[in-house]
Amino acid sequence: MQPFTLNYARPAVQLEVSAPYAYDSGLQLNVLPDGRIAATDHATLRALGTTTSTAGSKTHFDD
Repeated sequence: MQPFTLNYARPAVQLEVSAPYAYDSGLQLNVLPDGRIAATDHATLRALGTTTSTAGSKTHFDD
């Protein structure tokens, strides 16, 4: 017998998104191509809502 929810469950869709910023390991922050900190750019925050990265998991063993 198959559980009811499996009749409707679908795999998550993987979206191809390229962020307009990159992680700078020296600063441990996301930076824009012109060198500004991404978190201080209001247009980027409005468009994306956040500037998340993997910084925590790379620098802290207990994340």
